[in-house]
Amino acid sequence: MRIGVTGHMNISAGTSGLVREAILDHLRGRAGTPLVGVSCIAKGADSVFAEAVLSVGGLLEVVLPSRDYREAKVKPDHVERFDDLIARADKVRVMDFDQAIREAYAAANEAVMGSVDELVAVWDGREDYGKGGTADAVAEARRRCLPVTVIWPHGAMRG
Repeated sequence: MRIGVTGHMNISAGTSGLVREAILDHLRGRAGTPLVGVSCIAKGADSVFAEAVLSVGGLLEVVLPSRDYREAKVKPDHVERFDDLIARADKVRVMDFDQAIREAYAAANEAVMGSVDELVAVWDGREDYGKGGTADAVAEARRRCLPVTVIWPHGAMRG
């Protein structure tokens, strides 16, 4: 079973724990099935999902939007976690872009959605974040008839 993730980067610290538990519950429901989690490991939902996949014994596949993604986009407060997830990944795919531009993100989203059996969306349900946001990814997955599981636990808040 291959499960991808989309979700908000700006979740509060308390929300991270709530989301992690909800993702773990969802993944444990797949016990006995080999699991590969596909994530861009951005700060927030992507990294929480990646860590949950690894904690239940799944394999992590990382998709990076560009060759300069770490240097250009990973903030100092996320570098250690990012590097740890890269080191623990079974596979790292880098999109064929030198710079992290809009097209690179679109390619990474396509690589995730085009390679999974299900999409987990850590999403507050709001539709107002524009092109390329979580709502957009959910709409595209649904358009493709890709199963989507929305995770937004009671008490969750954006940071």
